[in-house]
Amino acid sequence: MGLLDDKVVLVNGGSQGVGAAIARAAVREGAVVAVTGRRTEPGEALVAELAAAGGKALFVRADLSDAEQAKASVAEVVDAYGRIDCLVNSAGLTSRGTLLDTTPELFDQHIAINLKAPFFAMQAAVQDMVARKAPGTIVNIITSSAHGGQPFLAPYVSAKAGLIGLTRNAAHAHRWDRVRINGLNIGWTATEGEDATQKAFHGADDGWRESAAAGLPMGKLGQPDEIADFVVFLLSERSGVVTGSVIDWDQNVLGGLD
Repeated sequence: MGLLDDKVVLVNGGSQGVGAAIARAAVREGAVVAVTGRRTEPGEALVAELAAAGGKALFVRADLSDAEQAKASVAEVVDAYGRIDCLVNSAGLTSRGTLLDTTPELFDQHIAINLKAPFFAMQAAVQDMVARKAPGTIVNIITSSAHGGQPFLAPYVSAKAGLIGLTRNAAHAHRWDRVRINGLNIGWTATEGEDATQKAFHGADDGWRESAAAGLPMGKLGQPDEIADFVVFLLSERSGVVTGSVIDWDQNVLGGLD
């Protein structure tokens, strides 16, 4: 449909999982895409895949736990393409910790990746949009666990709940600049990162996806390509004037009781 024709889109944390799916969907809809990641090999492999499909893409190596690198990722895109039209913050740290066993170091890691990096990437992107007096769109990938979550997600929930507040605050602050900012609270999703997390922290075997899916209402985990299509819609003009919305993209209805 060309929903993002000629748009310059940066997907932070875009070298795998949901971020990579968003990058693929954005290219299919006509965007020029840049993706960031800490590891060069998967990032360059994704860019090569997108180029082979006829897309225009750039890999930016960045450790988003460093706020300066988060800002620099935007600057590199602006240097390469002259502007940034859309930003997606999809990087996330999901390492486990409870209220009782989380160390200050682990807490700081979650704040750095899940809250501080989006803050300063948004700052840099909105600065470019405002300086050009141009509209723009931002989507933050959050989590349905930000409503409360499991006990072993204490630092993750703390940071992601902060990202919900930031999303709404920034959307309100920049609505007159025509910069629309929304968030997506995704549920349990089948990604490479989730596979590693389940095996590292919960002793899961290779069949965990099937077992997990069997216990969910729709009989499957969230699919990155379906999330990506929704994100592209939110980035596009077809989502109209919507801003400051944090949407629960999940199959469980929070607050509903059986």
